[in-house]
Amino acid sequence: MELLECKNLSKRFDKREVLQDINIKIPQGKIIGLLGKNGAGKSTLIKLINDLLTPSNGEILFKGKPIGVYSKEHISYLPERTYLDKGMKVSEVLTFFNAFYKDFNLDKAHKLLKDLDLNEEQKISKMSKGMQEKLQLVLVMSRDASLYILDEPLGGVDPATRDYILDTILTNFKEDASIIISTHLISDIERVLDEVIFIDKGKIILQDSSDNIREKEGMSIDEVFRRWFKC
Repeated sequence: MELLECKNLSKRFDKREVLQDINIKIPQGKIIGLLGKNGAGKSTLIKLINDLLTPSNGEILFKGKPIGVYSKEHISYLPERTYLDKGMKVSEVLTFFNAFYKDFNLDKAHKLLKDLDLNEEQKISKMSKGMQEKLQLVLVMSRDASLYILDEPLGGVDPATRDYILDTILTNFKEDASIIISTHLISDIERVLDEVIFIDKGKIILQDSSDNIREKEGMSIDEVFRRWFKC
């Protein structure tokens, strides 16, 4: 059984079709890059998987069950935009997440905050955009989830911190869990990707292993992306 499967999935807003007949399977134990230009449909697909939007057609199955309450208990989602209450302290957010999610690992969260040099007594309103993104990543990766979905997890941090965050991602999820990463910083994450999904104009145009793509094309994933999607 696949961890996640999208079958004939489409999404329309009014008369505009944003996603068209999406068919993908996400196996267990893989790190998968969801790659495409702005407006390709990446965030819409992610929101559908997280049950934040309703499909116009098709279905999404998580461990063979329609998405809903069960899938939300096992999918840890990092949205592109900050959603935290800026009036709260970091420690208060930890308390909230620990009470809300059964799979939240408070000890792991404390360790990650320390590693990323984040002060638990600081108010979120006093944190920079990059610090807030680090905090959100800590919250997401501190859950013992089956699937992690990260929408632009590296956008607001410096290159040195990106390396640490990627290592944090690699070392903080279960072997049978999977990660979907949507990002424009392909060269930064390429080394960790097992598989790649290319999406363009609402359609999946490729899903394959990173090694197969590099072997067939004779170049890096970043170079393939630039060639296929150049303006």
